[in-house]
Amino acid sequence: MQEVQRCIERCHAPLARAQAIVTAELEHFQDRLSRCSLQCSDQAKDALDSGGSEPRVRGQLDACLATCGEQHLRLVPAMAKKMRDGLASIQQ
Repeated sequence: MQEVQRCIERCHAPLARAQAIVTAELEHFQDRLSRCSLQCSDQAKDALDSGGSEPRVRGQLDACLATCGEQHLRLVPAMAKKMRDGLASIQQ
């Protein structure tokens, strides 16, 4: 029974490492995107507090958020490569 348990643990270990690699990369990406969107929100709030009109500030906020999205989409290939490299190291 103990041998079966050790076998299960050995088989599960690579999967757990793979899951940790993917989870860490996705969390890092999400944190960066969240910080960018929070910065856009802060800028919009500051603009409103300075007397900016709501439609103009809304347009600026939308543009800022679109820029965040575009910038982070460009990061996806590098993030995917980093995950692939990390997963490949598990198999070796």
